[in-house]
Amino acid sequence: MSTENHPSGAPWRNFYGRFKGKGLRPSQQTYLDEDLAKLSPGPVDWDVNPDREPLDLKSLFGDRDIWLEIGFGGGEHMVHQAVHNPGIGLIGCEPYINGVAMLLGKIRDSGAQNIAVHPGDVRDMFDVLPENSVSRAFLLYPDPWPKKRHHRRRFVTPGYLEPLSRVLKSGAIFRVATDIPDYVRQTLEEVPRHGFTWQAERPADWREPWNDWISTRYEQKALREGRRPHYLTFVKN
Repeated sequence: MSTENHPSGAPWRNFYGRFKGKGLRPSQQTYLDEDLAKLSPGPVDWDVNPDREPLDLKSLFGDRDIWLEIGFGGGEHMVHQAVHNPGIGLIGCEPYINGVAMLLGKIRDSGAQNIAVHPGDVRDMFDVLPENSVSRAFLLYPDPWPKKRHHRRRFVTPGYLEPLSRVLKSGAIFRVATDIPDYVRQTLEEVPRHGFTWQAERPADWREPWNDWISTRYEQKALREGRRPHYLTFVKN
């Protein structure tokens, strides 16, 4: 991997997902224009925070516990958690702008007041989150990158897990949901290597969803296509 930097000072980080899909509806563009800046967690991107100063989470959410959703898709789960846990602050990262627009519409409809949104790569967020600041993290139906040569692009690799471990508090919960058996295998191999313990004593612990779970559109697609969801829970050591 090249060690050269972008003109902004950012390290070159390969990104393999989509930033934008089909055209946005006028209402979705309105959400982006009117709401996105107000929901910013602070200066995350390199062009506005070249010195990588940590975010001021206290000014953002006071003394609340901070939860992080990595790749929130259309935002169903994130808004569900925010509404049912008003005493926490929830930060979501998603580079796919269509998903961001969907989330903003759901935030408007729900009235949730405890969400911050970064429309970009979670690795940039990891740069500026203080160490030991996050109490819970979610990785729900991440891109499976099924071809073996692409497995290094998965989230459950050192380039993502090392900074995730750094920002999570001791005792923090890390939840992973996936319908891809090989992703389960890699998750169970890699996540414990980065300071986590898998919380499972019987098959129901990974076959049954969490008590506060809301099934997402990605999960519904997996079920329609005959794939079994797995619900993996880890605790940061």
